[in-house]
Amino acid sequence: MNRHLLIFTGLLLLSALTGAAVHVTGDPIIINVFLTSLVLTVTFFVFSVLFSRYLVRQIADNKTRYTANKILSVLSFVFIIFFCLRIWVTDSSSLLVSYGILGAGLALALQDVFKNFAGGILIMICRYYFVGDRISIDDKYGDVMDIGLLNTTMMEIRGWIAGDQPSGRLLIIPNGLVLNHAFYNYTRDHSFVWDEISIPLTYTSDWRRAKEIFLSILKTETDAMTIRAEAEIERIGEMYYLPKKVVEPSVYISLTDNWITLDARYVTDARTRRFLRSHMSELFLAAIESEEGITVASETLTVTTIQKTPVSQVDFRKMNE
Repeated sequence: MNRHLLIFTGLLLLSALTGAAVHVTGDPIIINVFLTSLVLTVTFFVFSVLFSRYLVRQIADNKTRYTANKILSVLSFVFIIFFCLRIWVTDSSSLLVSYGILGAGLALALQDVFKNFAGGILIMICRYYFVGDRISIDDKYGDVMDIGLLNTTMMEIRGWIAGDQPSGRLLIIPNGLVLNHAFYNYTRDHSFVWDEISIPLTYTSDWRRAKEIFLSILKTETDAMTIRAEAEIERIGEMYYLPKKVVEPSVYISLTDNWITLDARYVTDARTRRFLRSHMSELFLAAIESEEGITVASETLTVTTIQKTPVSQVDFRKMNE
């Protein structure tokens, strides 16, 4: 507060001195200097003292208060430039040219700011995502923690962490990314995603028995999630054109050169996908270990080495005989 009071006192003193000089000299340049100092004084009092110190301070949220202060700073700068140009440029055509150049310069310098601001407005109006949603955009993944006018703050997931778990880093992305990037929302209208676990089996394995076991495990472990997914699909089908989707767990078989692949497909909660995947993998492994006719396949490589005799050890005399 002392700093603001000192600056305001200095501006008042400058305005008083230039005002006195106007009465003494009447010089047009001195008049413009006086008007400019008056604009600076009034602007500082309105934006930095009245608004910032007494109105913005009443805002409880720190981030909102910070954003409000930044907006006031930009408005005060625009206010000063606008009126100073009006004071020093008297010709109307020159004034329009000056405003045009200033506007073009600001648009060029602040194009990213305007882009992010437009993105923030679209996010709020079009409801692309909300606080708490899990999204990915521009190869960045996270849970939305805050949506500002210019940026979105997320708790990063993945990063250097395997699976859908938080890395502990706060990820701040500009809102302008929604204007020219495709993004994914995992939890906007439903809470589930499909997941798959691939199990390779040898060609000598009893794949029919393996499919039966895996399907039984899937139905037992995902029964509650399957029922919930069916209800959610029924609900969002009223908002979008969504053909009936199969949410029942299933096991698909495909053949490769080396093994038979069984792909276990099921629905899972988007936020706990890794936990269920780990649990299901444990159950599959335990079931395979208990069955003698089922063996997990693995890739094997045969390495052949060819020994060559160094040139220095070749007996050329025997070769010529």
